Amino acid sequence: MRTLLNVIWLVLCGAWMALGYVVAGIICCLLVITIPFGIASFRIAGYALWPFGRTAVVRHDAGAPSAIGNVIWFLVAGLWLAIGHVVTGVALCLTVIGIPLGIGSFKMVPISLLPLGREIVPTR
Repeated sequence: MRTLLNVIWLVLCGAWMALGYVVAGIICCLLVITIPFGIASFRIAGYALWPFGRTAVVRHDAGAPSAIGNVIWFLVAGLWLAIGHVVTGVALCLTVIGIPLGIGSFKMVPISLLPLGREIVPTR
């Protein structure tokens, strides 16, 4: 079932959401100081392509630099990416078949807002 949901997700919204993360990652990698944001963005792009069967967990060893980085990320890119997930989730929830995909899109809002200090792991 996860594979079916992931394939439908990829076709309907995963490709363009991942493209948004890749664009944000490329922009972040242009400056040396924002390379950690670019790496986080590329990591989330993979999650945006294939989200079902994986989840994001908080890393407890992340410290103050991650918190400061999350504030900067939120102001620069996180808010816009989260809005994209909410709009996509609402559009997907308009159909009965799209409701699980919409829930998957809403699941990605927290990591799009605050990606630093999180890790994407399999649910098993």
